[in-house]
Amino acid sequence: VLLAHLLKWQHQPARRGASWEVTIGTQRRAITRHLADNPSLKSKLPEAFADAYIDARGEAYVETGLPKATFPATCPWSFEQMMADDFWPEV
Repeated sequence: VLLAHLLKWQHQPARRGASWEVTIGTQRRAITRHLADNPSLKSKLPEAFADAYIDARGEAYVETGLPKATFPATCPWSFEQMMADDFWPEV
């Protein structure tokens, strides 16, 4: 959900709104809590992050109606970037 919203944020600037901003913040906090509660998952982050991006790319493609090629085949951000409170991707 977080990655899909970040992709939509980046590629649909005219549609940015409070609900997307709230969702992005909520998802960041939920991921932080989940990792704190399950520290053993940190070793699986690279694989989980890559898998999540594949799903997010497909979701963003379907929800935006933009060409699939609009969205990079691999995630353009690091996990740390995606999770940073001050990270808001631009085109």
